[in-house]
Amino acid sequence: MSNLVESNHLKKNYRSMIHEVIFEADTPSGKLFDIILLFSISASVLAVSLESVDSINHVYGDELYVIEWLFTILFSIEYLLRLYSVMKPIKYATSFFGVVDLVSILPSFIGLLFPFAGFQSLLVLRALRLLRIFRIFKLTRYLGEATALSQAIIKSKNRIIVFLSTIIVLSFITGAGMYLIEGPSNGFTSIPQSVYWAITTLTSTGYGDTVPQTPLGKMLAIFIMIMGYSLIIVPTGIITNQLVKSTEISTQACLYCSKDGHDSNAKHCKYCGTELNPVDLQ
Repeated sequence: MSNLVESNHLKKNYRSMIHEVIFEADTPSGKLFDIILLFSISASVLAVSLESVDSINHVYGDELYVIEWLFTILFSIEYLLRLYSVMKPIKYATSFFGVVDLVSILPSFIGLLFPFAGFQSLLVLRALRLLRIFRIFKLTRYLGEATALSQAIIKSKNRIIVFLSTIIVLSFITGAGMYLIEGPSNGFTSIPQSVYWAITTLTSTGYGDTVPQTPLGKMLAIFIMIMGYSLIIVPTGIITNQLVKSTEISTQACLYCSKDGHDSNAKHCKYCGTELNPVDLQ
């Protein structure tokens, strides 16, 4: 009986150690793992990109194929370890990063099982591995800034929605006005076409495919340009206001629900209430 208890305890400790290395970045081993993962993802995406160039693929196709499979095997092992180290594997597998991890390795296996032209096009999905670089933002030097920025955007979403709604309304009003002033003879053939011109002018894009010809139309265009420069600072001010209120974030990830973004002094997960560093797993 004691051997069984000791075996379970060692298994929990082993799982906790893997979880700390893979999901967290507040230890030397965790930081090293994230740095290796960053270079592996970058090298893998570079190999996928080079493989799409016919001249390079014709000469180094075999080498790129071997490199691709080495990375696929490496990422597959990492994915299985992530599932093993959490208490709810299905919950992690259905999370955003869990789906990204799975999609980044599946195309290679599908291409191996179904080597047809249609299925080979799925190999392009391997470029989605680049999304996994967002994991590296949990490194201590980046975590606080990345989390603070994302939280500021989330907390400002209502104000941003109101701001975007205002932009849409102004675009329709000025576009309809320009349609009445210029008319189809000057390239403003419809209200949607005029709204398209208003949006490109308001955002300082200005493709130049449609331009006002009448003095009144040019005056309205000047008004839209000045208004566009004025509106650029609005979302910046909204998000900056929330960034000032941000709090310090740690790299701890919950062993139960796999979520991170906890305060630096947090003892329990703010999502499910589980203890972040249980004593019996240390």
